[in-house]
Order: sequence, then structure tokens, then C-alpha cells
Amino acid sequence: MPGKTITVDGNYAAAHIAYALSEVSAIYPITPSSTMGEWVDEWASQHKKNIWGEEVRVAEMQSEAGAAGAVHGSLAAGSLTSTYTASQGLLLMIPVMHKAAGEMLPHVIHVSARALAAQSLAIFGDHSDVMGCRNTGYAMLAANSVQEEMDLALVAHLATYKSKVPFLQFFDGFRTSHEVHKIEEISYEDIAKLVEPKYIEEFRKRALRPEAPVCKVGAQNTDVYFQGRETVNKYYDAVPDIVQEYMDKVAKVTGRQYHPFDYVGAPDATDVIVAIGSGCETIEETIEYLNAKRGTKYGLVKVRLYRPFDVKRFNEALPASVKRITVLDRTKEPGAIGEPLYLDVVAALGNKDIRVIGGRYGLSSKEFTPSMVLAIYKHAENNGFHGFTVGIEDDVTNKSLKVEEHIVTEPEGTTNCMFWGLGSDGTVGANKNSIKIIGQYTDKDAQAYFAYDSKKSFGVTVSHLRFGDQPIKSTYLITAPDFVSCSTHAYIGRYDLLKGIKEGGTFLLNSPWSKEEAFSHLTKEMQETIINKKIKFYNIDAEALIEKQPGLRGKGANTVMMVAYFKVSGIIPFEQALEGMREMTKKTFKKKGDDVVNMNLALIDAAVDACEEVEVPASLDGICAAEDVKLIPDDASEFAKKIIEPSMRLKGDDIPVSAMSNDGVIPTGTACLEKRGIAPRVPHWNPENCIQCGICASACPHAAIRTKLIEKDNLKDAPESFKTINARPAENDEQFKVQVYCKDCTGCGVCLDQCPANKNPEKPALTWSTIEKEEEACELVNEKFFDELPDNVMGKNTTKTIKGAMLRKPLFEFSGACAGCGETPYVKLVSQLFGENVIVANATGCSSIYSGTFPTIPYTTNKDGRGPAWANSLFEDNAEFGFGMRLAVDSNRALLKSYAQKVIENDKTPADVREALTEALTHWDNSKTDEAVAAQDKVKEVLAKYADVDCADLAKVRELQDYFTDKSIWIIGGDGWANDIGYGGIDHVLAQNQNVNILVLDTEVYSNTGGQASKSTPTGAVAKFATGGKKTYKKNMGLMSMSYGYVYVASVALGADRGQTLKAFQEAEAYDGPSIIFAYAPCIAHGIDMSKTQTEQKRAVEAGYFPLYRYNPANEVPFTWDAKDPKGSYQDFIRSEGRYKQLLKTNPEAAEALYNQAEEDAAKRMAVYKAVGELMK
Repeated sequence: MPGKTITVDGNYAAAHIAYALSEVSAIYPITPSSTMGEWVDEWASQHKKNIWGEEVRVAEMQSEAGAAGAVHGSLAAGSLTSTYTASQGLLLMIPVMHKAAGEMLPHVIHVSARALAAQSLAIFGDHSDVMGCRNTGYAMLAANSVQEEMDLALVAHLATYKSKVPFLQFFDGFRTSHEVHKIEEISYEDIAKLVEPKYIEEFRKRALRPEAPVCKVGAQNTDVYFQGRETVNKYYDAVPDIVQEYMDKVAKVTGRQYHPFDYVGAPDATDVIVAIGSGCETIEETIEYLNAKRGTKYGLVKVRLYRPFDVKRFNEALPASVKRITVLDRTKEPGAIGEPLYLDVVAALGNKDIRVIGGRYGLSSKEFTPSMVLAIYKHAENNGFHGFTVGIEDDVTNKSLKVEEHIVTEPEGTTNCMFWGLGSDGTVGANKNSIKIIGQYTDKDAQAYFAYDSKKSFGVTVSHLRFGDQPIKSTYLITAPDFVSCSTHAYIGRYDLLKGIKEGGTFLLNSPWSKEEAFSHLTKEMQETIINKKIKFYNIDAEALIEKQPGLRGKGANTVMMVAYFKVSGIIPFEQALEGMREMTKKTFKKKGDDVVNMNLALIDAAVDACEEVEVPASLDGICAAEDVKLIPDDASEFAKKIIEPSMRLKGDDIPVSAMSNDGVIPTGTACLEKRGIAPRVPHWNPENCIQCGICASACPHAAIRTKLIEKDNLKDAPESFKTINARPAENDEQFKVQVYCKDCTGCGVCLDQCPANKNPEKPALTWSTIEKEEEACELVNEKFFDELPDNVMGKNTTKTIKGAMLRKPLFEFSGACAGCGETPYVKLVSQLFGENVIVANATGCSSIYSGTFPTIPYTTNKDGRGPAWANSLFEDNAEFGFGMRLAVDSNRALLKSYAQKVIENDKTPADVREALTEALTHWDNSKTDEAVAAQDKVKEVLAKYADVDCADLAKVRELQDYFTDKSIWIIGGDGWANDIGYGGIDHVLAQNQNVNILVLDTEVYSNTGGQASKSTPTGAVAKFATGGKKTYKKNMGLMSMSYGYVYVASVALGADRGQTLKAFQEAEAYDGPSIIFAYAPCIAHGIDMSKTQTEQKRAVEAGYFPLYRYNPANEVPFTWDAKDPKGSYQDFIRSEGRYKQLLKTNPEAAEALYNQAEEDAAKRMAVYKAVGELMK
């Protein structure tokens, strides 16, 4: 009866069932559900067959609303259809869901339940989204684990066919969607046996077709609509019985029995929790422990079928002995008397003499532990209050429960391992392979979960691996590890790496130190833990091994650490592990080509004997130790001390409610506090070879290398180590300086790649160094002095040149973007040119994540406190959001001008007020200048003198005093937003002919959700949702924008032509109307060397792959073609990038044809632009 075992995550389990039982799938990416669609697309591209022997027809839509519409249409026309979504995406489907349910169209939407954007975006799991769908008419079936997802996804599909009621089948985002667990697979053969053809035939007969013409009603009036809604009652009444019927039938195949409500716990329980989702696993583990160890009488009702809510079955599931029920909701409904599940339970119990309270837990994947479960039961036993929270400290409304006792409930014999990694270093991927190897080669249950933030790269990742002989239900993070691995030695002294490690455990460290040195580089606290708990300590220098494989471009520490883990842990025989690692490596890297596979195999072989045990001294007498890293200066703000520092030490869970803002507003200019120090190498400036071009500063994705002119008088107190050279050209004998911020650098190497002086290897202006060497050379002292010097000293330079523009302080710095990011240099340029006057509307995506992730913000201010103001609404509405900002600024300015004139005309107005207002108004039409800002500041100064004067007109001027200067509205987002989900909004905003600037960061994929195809993806490129290579042409959005005739349009690539890019940005800002710039941004998803992203931009233009042009309606000749005729090989260019090379692996039969079509399409695209440009002249 048991099926074959596989080690997969919840998204895979859902996709496995959905593919088997679908004929059509309409998809759109959103975290954390995207991989469901990716699996379906990949299987279709591999010609995998569903249970009817056909490939699933997959269509990527422009948005979730579009996907829902396509699902509706496909169902109406008679094809079995599914889709996958989460969060805001699910909400976009709601209007269609009401319609599809109203038409009784059987299908399943698989949802990895996720938080909704409220005071901020949150990509992690809770039930806010699915609870917003309660009244859509969809049956709602929840799975609590990866195995349950495999089983209940099948139940949902089978039940929808018979009931004709559509199903929303959900499971917790990340905790289940991304948890990797060893489960039993249900085979397609077994699935096929459970499908009853008559219900499929009934569905097909209802298909719209001219052979049996019917009309689906377009509208009903007041006389009959109500009656029409009531016709469906009997179908919903039947759903619980139908669900139970298929739960029973699936159980006969799998041996796993489910019910709409499952009770576990003491048969004579007095206290029962009612809950949905992965938290039930933790609750069940806890009550098994407490009932067995302490004799408690605790129970749990797992709600599986939430809609329709079967009152009879719910009451039957409760033990007769229950006195108190606590309902846990993983959502918040402000203003309600209780959350949704609580209200349902109260209604279902009727007038029973049972005390019922409700509480909230786990919002946005907040940890939910056995200790919290115990606190909830104790709260109920003590007749605690309703509306509590657990897992946070609410010191404002005092609704939170205190967790006073900490318990460990994992089954005995469970082995716990924690792996600390650096975002994008491959640690998570390696551990997914490790858990699969353990699952494959042992009979143990195996579970892996990966904790990481939403930053693009260089955030902290912690992989939690468990395995044991008993079933693992621990849906919470490990607190007592047997094994700890750290792949980044910079974490020492910053994080509590060995917290909770068990007696006799093992610690594995990747560091450049020898086995003799390693112990003395640990903090004293770590050293004491190792000695007192008899920890085995191993060290390995992964980077030294990687250097011997230059083709890996510095990547591979994850592979080395995986080998070391299996070598020292003894989890399974090493030879078995070695075999498994080799197979997993081939599977992981096969799409990247044989060379990459072979280099990684060679790295595995090299790592086998590279791990060394460190001798642990008996005492710390005479032993050196590292100091804890000081993260926040003593003079830092309260926000930095109360919010940023605990967050940076991974103690954000301890931040109380009172420390948080109630509207999501936080200070800018805080990314500079992070000083992560994670670069394995950093650039060193050689002033004697520098040509002062500013290209390094322009190219740097993180503003970690900067240029500045310094007047000689300001150097009198300079540190001895502060090196400068004579500025060229000079106005008053200024000095020129390049400063590297070594602890903010990511070590990407773009600056070295782009430095013109480095073309002469004998006289390089930038060379590689290390953070340690630069610290010894006093670069941190130099950096502090550099920051304190006056900014924006221009000398004879102007912002019309890159050199001049780079002399301005970037007001966007040290973001969490990937090393070598192609997007951020453009964002930084906006901040340098216009930052003091900018309001940014940012679409959800990579740029919103690296620009606005709590708590450290890369947007910053000048020394006067002016800088960009930034906000993010959603993914789909960013253009409209920015347009609304334009309307508000214009409205406020008009109101200010009116009242300022009233004050000026008033005979009683003091002379200094009249003079200041008059001067400020003289700059009204050219108000972004330094003079205009000074005039506005003067108005503020004068008005402050009359703060107590009772004058309504003057008060109104004071209220609006920041609007004497106009604001630049920059609407920023990626190509997925611009070409797909947000295109309608962009088109409408451009058509309004208002003064907004739109910056499209064109990576040609959905970068933030993992690299799915967008309409900007070119022909032949392999991306997720286009596994077999994109078959269609890249959207010609620039041409579409130009068609209005009054929109400024530009296409730029910084590394190809910096002057053209600079000119385009300045022209767009100067143009009194809408502008849109398409900026080519190579991405890690392209499969390229990220140290050469700007070289890739140059190659793209030279090969005729990406166009450079400007269309300025203000010019007599509006269109300018800025690219030279192609001189590079188009084929050589695309075949050098991983996203195109993969085509030979994913779709070898069509690869050559698609390569040729891609070149033809690009040539056609260029020809069209040139031809249209001529017409527009």
C-alpha cells in the first residue's frame, strides 16, 4: 500500500497532483507559490503526460487576475484547469472566483497561504489571504504538512468533480510550501483509478460549444437574482460528505485516513485547541509530550475542510469532556470581535456550556513553538481573556501571553542540524541536496526548513535539518542542535552561532585560518561553550579549494561544506554520501553544462580530505579570543538601538509592539549601519594610477566606492593614511579621492572589471585586497573622515559628465541587492542627480526588496537632511500610485501658492514674511535649484518666528511650506511589472500627460520571484515558465510608448554608453511631461559572471541585442538612434549566457531554430526602431 518515498517540498506535492489531473494550467509567479507553476511548466516542456496521456497546456498570464480569467474561460469551454497563487495574487482572483463558483465550474486553486501587504509587504506565511476568500463560494481544504498536501490535493480534485463546487486548497506558505520532507508519493496509476469518468463527462457536457448552444446569463434583475443565489444550497450541503467519501477512498490507497475535522489528544480532554494549518503539527507534538509526561488532558481539533463548515462533524469531533476551547487564527481582522475561525466555532457550538476564547499566532511565519502551545493551554485553564496573541510582546494593549516555561518536545532520537549561510552562497541549495541524500539512503524520517529574510542577497540564511526514526512534526525552528555549521566566518561575534548546542555536539567552520589559529578567532563565549559542552570543532578553508577551480567564479563553498558535513557527522556511511552528492551535483548543474558539472565534481573530490579537526584546549588560560562585533555606535538613534541592532543580531522576535511604528513609516539612511563585512575580497585604490574618470563609482552596484573633490583647507586634519591626488581639472587646487567602503562592499568586482586603467596590468588603479588588510591600512578611519568632508564639491566639473555626476553624494547606498546587480547603478544615479527633490513610487519586486526592507533602508539624506522619500504600494498598481503622488504634489502646490499670495496681499503681513514669500514664489517655475531650496528654507525660518500668530492664511502656508519646491516623481519597477501586471496602469499614466518619470529596470525576467519569463524575455531565452525557451518576441514597449507623441522615451545600457544614459536621465527629468526609460540590467538569473554585468551591457549593444535611443518630443528632431551598427556576433553573445545555453539541455530539438529566430527577431526589432525613428523625424 505505501508508495515510493520522495523527499520534496509542499509546492512539489501540490504540483504533482495538479499536473496529473489538469489539462490546462494558467500561471503567474508570486512568492511562495511560484514553484508550483514552475514544476508544471517544466514537466510540460519535458512532454510529461497527465493521467489521460496528454501534456498539460501551460499559459503564463500577465497577472493573477489574468490567470483567473484564463482559468474561468478554459473551464467554461470544457477543459480541466488549475492554477496556483498566494497573497495579493489570490486577492486579484477574487472577482473571478465569485463568478466561477456561481457557474458551478469544478476546479482547484492551490494556494501557499501568505500574509497580505498591510503596514508593509510580507512574503511569509499566514492565513490572511485565504480568509479573505471565505465568501467566494469555494470549498476550502487545508493541509498541515507536505505529506498531507500530497494527499489532500488529490481529495480536492476528486471532490470538485463530483460536487461541482470549486476548491481553494491551501497550505502554509514557506512552512509547508518550502519545507522539504520525506513523504510517500501517490502514483499516477493510483490517481487514475480514483477518478470517476462520469463526473468528467458531466463537466464536459456543460462546455460552451456551438453544437449545444446555451447562454451564460449576463445579468439578472432584482426580481430573480436572490433566488438564483439560493439554487446552490444543496450542492454545498453535499460537499462535506463528498470530501469524506474521497478521504476514505484515498485512505484505502495510502493507508492515511483523514476527516473534515480530526481530533488528536486525550480522549477525556478538558482543554482543546482548534486550529488550521502547519501549526497543528506543533500542537500535536506538544500535547503528545505533555499528556504522556505530565498527565495533562489536552486535545486538538485539526480543521481540514473549512468551507463549507460542517457543524455536525465539528461537534462530533470534540470529546464530551471538553470544558474550554481555544481557537487559534493565523490572521488578523482589525475591528472584528474575533477572527474568522473563532467566529465559526462559536456559531457551531451554539449554546453549549463550553468556554470559548480566540487568539492570534504566527502572522508572517512568526515562530510558533511547543512552549507557546503550553502557554496557550495554561492561559485557557486559568480562564484567560479572549483576543490574545502569542509569540510577540504586546506592551501597548497587553494582549500577548508570556511564555514562562520552555519545553523541548521533539521525539527522542531526533538529530538536529543547523547550517548558517550567506544569502546566494548556495548553502540552502546544498542542504536541500543533503536532506534528499539522507532521505534516499536511510529509513529515517527527514525534514528540512530554511529560514531567511526577503533580501535579494547576503542576508543570513539558517538551514534547519532534522531526521529521526519517529515521524517529525516539528514545524518550528531548531533550538537545540546536535550539529552547527557556519560557512561565513564574519558571523563570529555577530550572531550567537552555538546557542543551545547539545553536549558533545559538533561545530564546523569555514574560515581562512589554520587549525592552529581557528580557536583563537572565536569569541570567548564560543570558546567556553566548546570546552564546557565538549564540542568537537572542525575547520575547513573552502575558498582555498575554490580558487583551484577558477571557472566556478568564486562559488562553491556550499559544495565544500556539504562534503565536510557528511565527512565529520557520520550520519550515513561516507561512501554512500559521496555517491549521493555526485548524483545530486549532476542533477543540480546539468542545465548549466558539462563544464560546470565537472568543476563541481572536482571540487567534491578536493574537499573529501580538506576538513581538519581543531584541537580544543582544556582551559582558556593564555588563549586569545575575538571580540563581539560592535554593530551600532554609541551615539546612534533610538530607532537604531531598539530596532536595528536586535534585528541585525537576529533577535527581531524580541522587539515589542511599542517599538514599532503604527503606519509602517521608518527612518531612511540606516543601511550604512549594517557594515556586514561579508566580502571575501575588496578593491584597493592605487592613486598613482588613477585617471579620475569616475567609472568605478558609476559602476558600483552598492555605492561602496565613491569619488570626491576636496578643497585643500579641509585636509588639514586628515589622517596620515588618507591619500589624495591633485584633481584634474582643478579650479582651486582641489584634491581628488576614491574611497572604498570595505565593510559595505560585496566583493562583486564590477569596479575592477570596468576601470579603464586596469586595462594596463602594469598600472592598475584598482587591485584586490581583503577587509583585514584594508583595516590594517586604516581604511575605516579614512572612510569616516571622507564622510565628514563636504559633499558635492564640483570644481570645474558639471553633472553633464559621468565624472562630474559621480562627484555628487549617492543618496542610495549599501542596498541588499545581489553582488554585481545590474539594476542598482541606475537607482543610484537617480539619487545622485535628483535625490534631494525625489519621491519614489516603487513597484513590488527586486527593487522594492533591496530598497525598502525593514529595518535598514539604503535611501539616505544629504547633510541638510534632504533626500528621497520612498514608498511601495503593490505590484500591479505602482504607476497609478506614483501618478497619485503627482496629483497630490500639484494640488498642494496650487493651494500653497493661493494662500501665499493672500498673505503677501494682506496689509498686516510683516515685511520679512512678505519678502521671504515673494522671493520663494520667484522660483516657482524653476524650483528644484539650490537657490529655490534656500528660498524655501528662508520661508520656514521666518514663519517659525510667527508660530503663535493667530492667522488662518499664515497657518495654511506653514502647513504647506515644503511645497515651494516642486518634487520629482520617479516611478520605479522591473520589466515584469512594466510589461505585464502593471502595463495597463503605465499606459494610462503616460496617456495623462503629467510630469512623472518611469524607470523600467529591464532584467528580461521576473527576478524577484526567481527568474520567470515576462513579456520582456526575448525569443529563445530559457526562464522559469519558459523552460523550453521563449517562443515569442520581446514586447516592443518603447515603441508603444512613443506612439503617444508626447511621452519622452529612452532605452539605455549604462555599461555600453554612460554618457547616453546620463543624458537620458537628465532629459527625462527636464521634460515637462511623462517620461519612461528602459534600462538594461543584467541579472544573476541570466547565468553570467556577475563581476561583468556592465561588460554584458556593452556586449549586448554591440551585438545588436539591446537598442540605445532617445525620443524627446521637446526637440525639433525628437528621435535619436544612439547605438552604433552591431560589430559583435549576436550568436556568440546569446550562447555565452547561461539562460540561452540551457536551451541545448532543456529543448535540444528546437534550440538551433530558436537561436536563429532570436537573432532574426532582434534584427527586426532594431530595424523597426530605426524606421520609426526616421518617420518621427
